[in-house]
Amino acid sequence: MPLVLYDTWSRAVRPFKPIQPDHVGLYCCGPTVYDHAHIGNLRTYVFEDVLRRVLMLNGYPVQHVVNITDVGHLVSDADDGEDKMEKGSRRTGESAWAIAERYTEAFLIDWRALNLLEPSVWCRATDHIADQVAFIVTLERAGYTYQTADGVYFDTSKQDDYGFLARLDHEGLQAGKRVALGEKRRVTDFALWKFSAADSRRQMEWDSPWGRGFPGWHIECSAMSARYLGSWFDIHCGGEDHIAVHHSNEIAQTQAAHGTRLANFWMHGHFLTLDATKMSKAGGDFLRLQTLVDRGVDPLAYRYLCLTAHYRSSLRFNWDALEAARVALDRLRNVYASWPTGGTADERFVARFNAEVNQDLNLPRALAVLWDLVRSDLPPATRRATVDSFDSVLGLRLPDWQPDKRDIPADIAALAEQRVKARANSDWAQADRLRDTLRALGWQIEDGERGVRLTRMSKE
Repeated sequence: MPLVLYDTWSRAVRPFKPIQPDHVGLYCCGPTVYDHAHIGNLRTYVFEDVLRRVLMLNGYPVQHVVNITDVGHLVSDADDGEDKMEKGSRRTGESAWAIAERYTEAFLIDWRALNLLEPSVWCRATDHIADQVAFIVTLERAGYTYQTADGVYFDTSKQDDYGFLARLDHEGLQAGKRVALGEKRRVTDFALWKFSAADSRRQMEWDSPWGRGFPGWHIECSAMSARYLGSWFDIHCGGEDHIAVHHSNEIAQTQAAHGTRLANFWMHGHFLTLDATKMSKAGGDFLRLQTLVDRGVDPLAYRYLCLTAHYRSSLRFNWDALEAARVALDRLRNVYASWPTGGTADERFVARFNAEVNQDLNLPRALAVLWDLVRSDLPPATRRATVDSFDSVLGLRLPDWQPDKRDIPADIAALAEQRVKARANSDWAQADRLRDTLRALGWQIEDGERGVRLTRMSKE
């Protein structure tokens, strides 16, 4: 099946065809590094990683760009409040530059723990101030800006289709505005450059044609994506919370400067919910990946959990759901490890799996194909080779996993392996009999996040 993807701009699933024949340009909004990423943020990056893997599965080289927002993201989308980096600095007592570095490194640890492919380019906002200033100059020359006492703003009244991505109700927004506009002309106008206060010095500020200050949040993505991918590229991704403001503003800027909507496809991952509420760092109470690790959960079990829901549907997080994902991954790892190498992937199963992932990344149905394969009567070596093909998309690192094999007698290890196979085939009665046999022989068997663990029982 040809690859089809859902495009937020058109509100439709449509066939994907790259703009350039030799590569796909993919831009993904990265973290604002004033704090740790939470697992809701990381769900979006898992979706984007799967997208990249599916593009590669279809034979497309991918130029993948991810930004690091280390300046300019205000605590309010209404362009008031302080910069999140300055807020983080106040909270920690460290400099804004130090916390940007610390939380960038923490983010990269999470990124690699989830087996996310490294992008072609990591780009930091603070490394591209000149690009952003040049972009604002272009907008100014085109007549899309105005200046107030606190900054340079984009005039959204110049575009009749502003906010089309989010299907914004302009008249309703104006009539129902609940914030003081100050010198802003419309509630949808947004900051391109903010001036530093005259009576204080910011930690992150630069000179510009309009005065000393710092860039707004939205301008960085328009400027950096255009630098690395051009002003018209294939796919732009982010979370669904980016649609109404951040991505609508990126599009407005690029339309004004270059006459394009920036990306041919706009794709958005939906929220991870916890207690019926979207996860947010703003409240200061959120789950980190390290929180899961501290509870003995392998990060790849969380990746597996993310794969169980379609990226365009909300995923409800609770500990029971995570435990179910851990058990499923453990079962998959153990049965995979029990199969010999040297087989050839089964073309029918590969075709079924590829058809599901090519249908707008339908990973839940692709996982169903995986488990059909596990339960099939195909030769074990064939099943292993076929799962290897699937794992190029799933990213579960199955070939790298090894069960815990400490000083265990061969006969005990053989019984444990038989139990693994029985569990993989859902023969729970046989699995229980083998467990009891092991106990009678003095061995306790436990199913953990790193697979089967055998320990010698006390003789007391």
